[in-house]
Amino acid sequence: MRSVKILLALAMFIGLSACSCRKSNNIADATEGGPLSDVHFAFDSYAIEPAAKEILKSNAEWLTENDTANVTIEGHCDERGTAEYNMALSAKRANAVLDYMKTLGIDAARMTTAPYGEELPLDPGHDEAAWSKNRRAHFDVK
Repeated sequence: MRSVKILLALAMFIGLSACSCRKSNNIADATEGGPLSDVHFAFDSYAIEPAAKEILKSNAEWLTENDTANVTIEGHCDERGTAEYNMALSAKRANAVLDYMKTLGIDAARMTTAPYGEELPLDPGHDEAAWSKNRRAHFDVK
């Protein structure tokens, strides 16, 4: 009986230590899971383009169907620009998405924003292919 308790405790410890409490910079980890899709932005912009609006409509439908879910809308930038500029731009991106989601009928009380600037890149590369992935708003479902 004692050995069973020890094995259960060990299994719980291993399971908890394998759990990540923060997003990794691994592209596969960052794009897996989640019922809501990211939207991407043009360089130096926080304008929501038509393709992004379609994604946000789909996200709003999911949130309407799952009315107990809350989200944090994370704003992200690529590595170009100063840290201060990128932090401000990522906040504008997150707020633009939040504002658009409100126009789609999602209650603002269910949404928060978090600017991350260039700190959590989806793709660690240093070229346009990587940068275009990093200019995004990401939905973290709570």
